[in-house]
Amino acid sequence: MWHNTTIASRGIAEEINALKKKNEKDMIVYGGHTFVSSLIQQALIDEFFLLVNPVAFGSGERIFNILKNNLHLALKKCQRFACGTVLLHYMQQK
Repeated sequence: MWHNTTIASRGIAEEINALKKKNEKDMIVYGGHTFVSSLIQQALIDEFFLLVNPVAFGSGERIFNILKNNLHLALKKCQRFACGTVLLHYMQQK
């Protein structure tokens, strides 16, 4: 097992909420669109870091398709890179 790794034995919402209470530190979660969509659907994401590339491909997967209600986000920071990519940092408003 890797250092600072937790194997989830419960439901993902239960596991993430337990980790939030236990550590009270920032967590970064990486995963595919299905995994991220499930976290969004269960309101488990507090901050979003979205990379916008200046090239559009028509076959990308959408992470926000599952939303049943509007997701209210406030832009916290925007960083532009020389290649044209932009990093948008949003905080979820509750």
